[in-house]
Amino acid sequence: MPGTTVLVVEDDPDILNLVSYNLRIAGFSVLSAPEGHEALGLAKQHLPDLIVLDLMIPGLDGFEVCKELKKTSATRNIPIIMLTARGEEIDRIVGLELGADDYMVKPFSPRELILRIRAVLRRTGSDRRDETLLQKEGIQVSLESHKVWVEGNEVILTATEFKLLVELLRAPGKVHTRDQLLDKVWGYHFEGYARTVDTHVRRLRQKLGVYSEAVETVRGVGYRFRDA
Repeated sequence: MPGTTVLVVEDDPDILNLVSYNLRIAGFSVLSAPEGHEALGLAKQHLPDLIVLDLMIPGLDGFEVCKELKKTSATRNIPIIMLTARGEEIDRIVGLELGADDYMVKPFSPRELILRIRAVLRRTGSDRRDETLLQKEGIQVSLESHKVWVEGNEVILTATEFKLLVELLRAPGKVHTRDQLLDKVWGYHFEGYARTVDTHVRRLRQKLGVYSEAVETVRGVGYRFRDA
């Protein structure tokens, strides 16, 4: 993706060089930071298109960096892929709850990382269809401005939450399996990532407030937006 800049936050020089090299080979521009405070400064100064973020870094750790980025209006919409040796399920859930768009565990495949980056950039970019406004019950979604309103009040969603809501709203009453949502929203499907869908659905429900129950669970299958 020419002209696309990725900020890599990683304190291990070997991993930083590996990721940076593969990103440049794939056509990306690369910024790098070995610790949290520098990462925040670069993100605010350059507004990269995506951030690959290690968790165990000096200064502010990756979770704190993610929190700070999501609190600031200029950086809150920058997609984040956490790339870390911390593979416990609780770490994955915390990362996604904080607003990360994806979570990869080391050791990792550089090829898979590039695939994940491209998938995240596709769903945060201009991948939109003919309609520009979706509306169901008290929820409005503008595909042009990438904004969501609940009962007239704007709700801030991450890029992944936005794409998930759009997929569900486009076909109310239709059941989407977790695998289908992984393919459509995340752009890939790897075994063991169904919990990623569950975590994002839970966060989306929280942000929909009084309409949280409009996103229904179909036990053993997946999710649907109620067709009331």
